[in-house]
Amino acid sequence: MTHRVAFLTFDGVTLLDVSGPLEVLDQARRLGCSYAPVLVSPAGGVITTSSGAALAQTVAADQVGRIDTLVVAGADVLAERPPGQALLAAAAQLAERARRVASVCSGAFVLAELGLLDGRRATTHWRHAETLARRYPRVRVEPDALHIHDGRYVTSAGISAGIDLALALVEDDHGADVAREAARELVVFMQRPGGQSQFSTAQKTPPARSDLLGPIVAAVLADPAADHSLPTMAASAAVSTRHLARLFQAELHTTPARWVERVRLDRAQQLLLDGHSVTAAAQRSGLGSDETLRRAFARHLRTTPTEYRKRFATTTG
Repeated sequence: MTHRVAFLTFDGVTLLDVSGPLEVLDQARRLGCSYAPVLVSPAGGVITTSSGAALAQTVAADQVGRIDTLVVAGADVLAERPPGQALLAAAAQLAERARRVASVCSGAFVLAELGLLDGRRATTHWRHAETLARRYPRVRVEPDALHIHDGRYVTSAGISAGIDLALALVEDDHGADVAREAARELVVFMQRPGGQSQFSTAQKTPPARSDLLGPIVAAVLADPAADHSLPTMAASAAVSTRHLARLFQAELHTTPARWVERVRLDRAQQLLLDGHSVTAAAQRSGLGSDETLRRAFARHLRTTPTEYRKRFATTTG
């Protein structure tokens, strides 16, 4: 029986949230799986994506007919303000009829606004995870996950993670071998190493509100390998270690040691990507030894430096 997958779109939707999963389903179809995707919007017609490309001839939500899986695509605007009533009504109508309900990126905000994720584990783009957790405290947000299954609901991280989501759905429907072959055809990982934590701590660090913390953060980012022990940082700011620890917790929601370790791990990742050895990456990032680097990779990225370097690195000149 044909498996109908409805992609709920709207003006301003992120194109890759739709096109990425669509490509996975198309590859699965070429491998003999009976998927029938349909592009849906609240009122039907042409939808303009955030990149300016148009999705032609979407079907109105009340005219779709039978669906098996609903995929709610995302857009930054969904994290900036609550979804509009037309989009919510369309999502509610489709979710009620679907056997499985999924979201890509900030599409999770639509499901959360409807209360469908209350008491459930969910994820979204790492940049929006804190907003999702704050706006919908009943949702158990896991910011590091690439995708999460909880009951009939499946949520994924940002943008390209929609491909990971779609591969997971294909695996659920047709087994790992089919999903793996689809991934090979698309030249992507069947299971990407690490979670969202592999993306830069520098990018995720908000601007420091405190005049004391700002220079410390800048100094660590500029030279992660320098001495950034808690006493040294506190002395440079002329505050007590206890006061500095409170500032880190209040503004960055972590401890000084953990934040410095993540910055050093970011630098080590970049060194590995540039083709440096594991030992050189450990020393030049400030993590020190190969073993310390391996422990940091295992703790934060759930992979090893050697595996990371093998998969992603270029070689130096």
